[in-house]
This record gives sequence, C-alpha cells and structure tokens, in this order.
Amino acid sequence: MQIEFIEEKFNEIFAELEKEVMEILQDQSLDKKNTNLRMKPLSSTKQILQNALESIRLVDRLNREGREEGKEG
Repeated sequence: MQIEFIEEKFNEIFAELEKEVMEILQDQSLDKKNTNLRMKPLSSTKQILQNALESIRLVDRLNREGREEGKEG
C-alpha cells in the first residue's frame, strides 16, 4: 500500500478544511452561533478523516508485520 501517497492526499484535504475554517473565522458578518454552526461540519469531517487515516496506517502496519512473520515462519 502506498501510505505516503494516501497521507499526502489526506494532508491536502486537511489544508483545504483549514482554509475553510479560516474563512469562516474571518467572516465578520457571522455571529458566534452561525460561526459554530458552520464550523461543526468541518471539525467533524476532519475528525472522521483523521480516524480513517489512523485506520489505514494500522492496517498497513499489520499487513507489513504479517508479511514479516510469514517470511520468518
């Protein structure tokens, strides 16, 4: 599995999410409630993506460990 490629793509998505967050935070026309309402989906999306990336890393690590054990046995 090409973990580096996957991480790179996730980091691109994280950067885009951060841009959106900054735009929301800098929007002076939004009150606190509307700011929070717009931020919630972005923070949830980021958390979901972080969890997915951790799962991918775990699967990759387990796969590599399994292949190493197969070579030894």
